[in-house]
Amino acid sequence: MEEIINKVDQSGLVQIDLEQLYGTEKRCFIDIKDQLYMGLMLKEKEFRAFIKDHDWTQYQGQLLAIGCSNDAIVPTWAYMLMANKLSGIAKLVVFGSLSVLEDVWFVKQIDALDLSQYADQKIVVKGCSHVPVPVSAYVYLTEKLTPLVQSLMFGEPCSTVPLYKRK
Repeated sequence: MEEIINKVDQSGLVQIDLEQLYGTEKRCFIDIKDQLYMGLMLKEKEFRAFIKDHDWTQYQGQLLAIGCSNDAIVPTWAYMLMANKLSGIAKLVVFGSLSVLEDVWFVKQIDALDLSQYADQKIVVKGCSHVPVPVSAYVYLTEKLTPLVQSLMFGEPCSTVPLYKRK
């Protein structure tokens, strides 16, 4: 009987799975629209009272996006006050949508990686995941890895799409 050889194991491919960077932190969008007077504008005195009285500790360790879903002009300082209150409570606060939050989160996670370990390696960036990994994370990782790696592929080790090969 002929021995079965796992060619994937022998290929020297190193897999990076961005899904592992997702984390377990709760994500939340804090909508400032509920603080608008008549749904149109922000009154500073009332907003400052909200900032003072709101229970910000409920966001402990969370990833937060802050913004306004109404088509209203909200002064920049309002978001700055919220960010100030959330500093040291939330793990991350960004201005924008939950999509923006994911983009920023993954950039921070990728920046925290020691990518030098992938120098001169054949890398496969895993394509399938059980959590939503934004396309921006794949693009950012590609930008960071290209100068370092021997080759870069996307997909699964048994079925890859070549992206880059050093000449």
